[in-house]
Amino acid sequence: MYTPYMVPDAVKWETTQICHLVAMPYPGRGHVNPMMNLCIMLASRKPDILVSIVVTEEWHSFIKSEAKPNNVQFATIPNVIPSELEKAKNFSGFVLAVRTKMEDPFEKLLDRLEPPVTAIIADSTLSWIIALGSRKNIPVASLWPMSATKLSLLYHFDILKEKGHFPIELSEIGDEVVDYIPGVSPSQIRDFPTICYGEDLKFLTGALKLVELISKAQYLILTTAYELEPEAVDALRSKYQIPVYPVGPSIPFFKLPNNPLPYNHSLAHDNVPQHLQWLNSQPNDTVLYISYGSYLSGIKCPNG
Repeated sequence: MYTPYMVPDAVKWETTQICHLVAMPYPGRGHVNPMMNLCIMLASRKPDILVSIVVTEEWHSFIKSEAKPNNVQFATIPNVIPSELEKAKNFSGFVLAVRTKMEDPFEKLLDRLEPPVTAIIADSTLSWIIALGSRKNIPVASLWPMSATKLSLLYHFDILKEKGHFPIELSEIGDEVVDYIPGVSPSQIRDFPTICYGEDLKFLTGALKLVELISKAQYLILTTAYELEPEAVDALRSKYQIPVYPVGPSIPFFKLPNNPLPYNHSLAHDNVPQHLQWLNSQPNDTVLYISYGSYLSGIKCPNG
């Protein structure tokens, strides 16, 4: 009989020897990719752990063919949120659904997984998992897949208000330089993330709340290298009373030849995707890459 939950077949582990780590990314490409890369790196370095990456059925259809170590598996929850292909039409509704409709099916799946779950890595934007882990006595590591600098800006957002730099009217103060936020280098206000002003401002209250809730997790993982953002990492360590680990950029370097991990999934030429083969064939400095994010529709060229 069909079930909306995909629970992997129990792997034959000695349960007294296995650490079962459940990873739950926010359902967006810029969140799923770093979570998957981190899980592959962890599983490659520690073959005695089992990692279950939990995604919606739709997201599983996107990534199920991705190569991964034998001790990494997928598990699914039903499609209780709007489709990834349609979410740009009502992004506010998508955010609300993620916040209110995913917890119940995730908890039900958590209870079914074997071996019993040892710990959870949850995207920081899924702050409800922290409370769920507390109820079930499962430690939670909060994964922040964006820059440490952005997290420090949000954490210290009250200082902007105290200094009279919020609310933000770009036409009036956009060129002013802010040089007083711990961990944030001097920046013009117009260079701040758009969540601080404009149309994205409606998400600011929720973002500030989840930044606060990170403190209730047992660990904070940053997808940055300390050497890249030392001031931001130090600022966060001084505020959060939990261990803060900068683990380096969570990118698939294990696909490169001669990578240092035991798990080597370097791409032979025959396996290189066609778009990368095309890119590699172009002369230097002839390709312009423009990213609008993973959920916005592309701009149609007049002659395209």
